[in-house]
Amino acid sequence: MIGENLHIVVCVKQTPAATAALQYDAAGMPVAAQWAMNPFDEYALEEGVRIKERLTGKAVVTVLTLGAAGAIDAIRDAIARGADGGVLLSSPDFAGGDTYATAYALSSAVRRLSKDKGPVDLLLFGKLTNDSDTGSVGAQVAALLDIPCTLFVRKVAELGGGKITVERAVEDGSDLIEMDLPAGVGVTKETNEPRIASLKGKMASKKAEIPTWGPADIGADAAKTGRKGALALWGVPTVPPKRSGGVAIDGATAQDKAKNLLAKLRESKLI
Repeated sequence: MIGENLHIVVCVKQTPAATAALQYDAAGMPVAAQWAMNPFDEYALEEGVRIKERLTGKAVVTVLTLGAAGAIDAIRDAIARGADGGVLLSSPDFAGGDTYATAYALSSAVRRLSKDKGPVDLLLFGKLTNDSDTGSVGAQVAALLDIPCTLFVRKVAELGGGKITVERAVEDGSDLIEMDLPAGVGVTKETNEPRIASLKGKMASKKAEIPTWGPADIGADAAKTGRKGALALWGVPTVPPKRSGGVAIDGATAQDKAKNLLAKLRESKLI
């Protein structure tokens, strides 16, 4: 271990709940009736909490998320499931960013956490998010921090002596990869089974003090965050036009219908 205690940071995102009807506002941002922790991030959180439990009293789990003020609910949910605390990155400067701008803000926050709470030894991420489906933020955060990273991990095999060994899923089986800490790990749904928050955990989460940081708090250049720092710009989603009712192909027999279909396809210059 690098510090006195293993410091684990789990990056999560609040996204539209799986059961929520999703719409988009004029800026192209998702609007949902219900929000929840991204389901893939639940596995990253669970793995962090399990590691903490195995290292009884020798590990701490901090949750980090970027979003609107309401995203603090995802952090409270994480604390209710066993995390020790969390930080919300929320500011108008963070709005409208792409994966790179998000990763830049998260990596800047990790650097501050390392100063405030001791070196961050392990970063955990979910496979992807259910709203944008990119799966690239974890690798980008690790790259900006200049630490090794492995994605599609289905098992943490060993952890200790300043190293982590993971089993990474590949097309024809799996690879066993050893990395020096600090390191980033992106987990899949095969890793574990996320727990349900306990009553005791829910009570603790309500009392938890969760700081909100903006660019200045994490030493980030505001010009590199949000829409200003995005390398890719979001388009405005539109609803596709409704399909017409189609064309019925008449014919007394199957052979007649086949001939009429061919004639229609030729008429439409499709064949």
